[in-house]
Amino acid sequence: MADEQQVIEKPEPHEILAKGYTFGTITDQIAAVVLTKRTPLLWIVGIGTGFALLNLLLLSATLLFAKGVGIWGIRTPVMWGFAITNFVWWIGIGHAGTLISAILLLLNQKWRNSINRFAEAMTLFAVACAGMFPLLHMGRPWLFYWLFPYPNSTTVQPNFRSPLVWDVFAVSTYATVSALFWFVGLIPDLGTLRDRAKNSFAKYAYGMLAMGWRGSARHWSVYETATLLLAGMSTPLVLSVHTVVSFDFTIAIVPGWHSTFFPPYFVAGAIYSGFAMVLALAIPLRASYGLEGIITARHLDNCAKVMLATGMIVAYAYIMEVFMSWYSGSVYEQQAFWNRMTGPYSTQYWFLVTCNIVSPNLLWFKSFRSKPALLFLSSIIVLIGMWLERYMIIVSSLAQDYVPSSWSLFHATRWDWATYWGTIGLFLFLFFLFVRLLPMISIFEVRTLLPQAKVRQEVKR
Repeated sequence: MADEQQVIEKPEPHEILAKGYTFGTITDQIAAVVLTKRTPLLWIVGIGTGFALLNLLLLSATLLFAKGVGIWGIRTPVMWGFAITNFVWWIGIGHAGTLISAILLLLNQKWRNSINRFAEAMTLFAVACAGMFPLLHMGRPWLFYWLFPYPNSTTVQPNFRSPLVWDVFAVSTYATVSALFWFVGLIPDLGTLRDRAKNSFAKYAYGMLAMGWRGSARHWSVYETATLLLAGMSTPLVLSVHTVVSFDFTIAIVPGWHSTFFPPYFVAGAIYSGFAMVLALAIPLRASYGLEGIITARHLDNCAKVMLATGMIVAYAYIMEVFMSWYSGSVYEQQAFWNRMTGPYSTQYWFLVTCNIVSPNLLWFKSFRSKPALLFLSSIIVLIGMWLERYMIIVSSLAQDYVPSSWSLFHATRWDWATYWGTIGLFLFLFFLFVRLLPMISIFEVRTLLPQAKVRQEVKR
């Protein structure tokens, strides 16, 4: 294996897969991440940090159940604070995985093959983090089943005209379909790990998960049909889920929320932050595990281009927000946006504008997109900016609405921050466990790129 990997050349920026790879070297390099005991320092630091922050989440959640949501900074009139901000932020991060897996698959974009697996896993873990916040925000999470239409004698039924109920169905559907898509895609690779594992327990575990996969023509036929069906089901979810989340705000009469362009604005912002997270995860992983030949510069460049495109849509939405507040002629709308730009939250507003609009314009330059370190820094800046965007939309509009006598600013407590950082720990812990136990890159999908690479080389000759 070592001798075979030595012949692999560094990929050119335009290549989808580095030269010198064979079916054997691809399988060996990806499977070795799971089946060998050696783990890089990044994995140890990542899972250690995640575990420490996960304990912080458990502590803050325990205190929340014991004392109630009063430990957070939410007060009248700002009854939506960090919890709903984090919910929308995490849901948005999960959108890139579905976009890469489903839409790019249907569009036959082969460059997705090297990054779709860990992007799908990222989706599941982000949705898991997002789903926690509405439950915690209820104050009585053990009564979550009231949101479902179940038979009961007390006639406590959910209000189906409320978008908060729509969220339950949208997010649960999104999580279910994403989990099925992720697991079905894993089956061929689980069969590979089963056949290569030397530990009897690992061989048995991977064999159970592989569900009898033998790689026969019938198995591949059923697999491809199931994949296309799930991709077709997942594609409308990319648009529908964050559209429904945007309805939490757009159907309200609160100044700054009541707007018809929130659905496309939220969808574009979700894909924007999702691809930022893909870059933030892919760049350290490829460097630590020596996967530069599989996750090439072309993958990073394409992700950066998608970030740039969606970033321009978000910038357009920011401009339209201000324009429509002026064009509406409503003094309440005008005051809401003037307050964002010049009021007590002006520092956060202009910082998010810098993060989401000014800094991503550097992605226009290929010299910037070709440097992984700069792309990693840019993705972190975008993630911070998109969190601030959700924070500004929620908090600034609620803090100062129609009645000046009820105006009050939101001040986050240490338990707000502890819960937020705790979910980041949960995400990191789950993600690094996935990297260690399952193939983070699809072995068989990357192997399908080899014949195409050889054909291109023959054409060039």
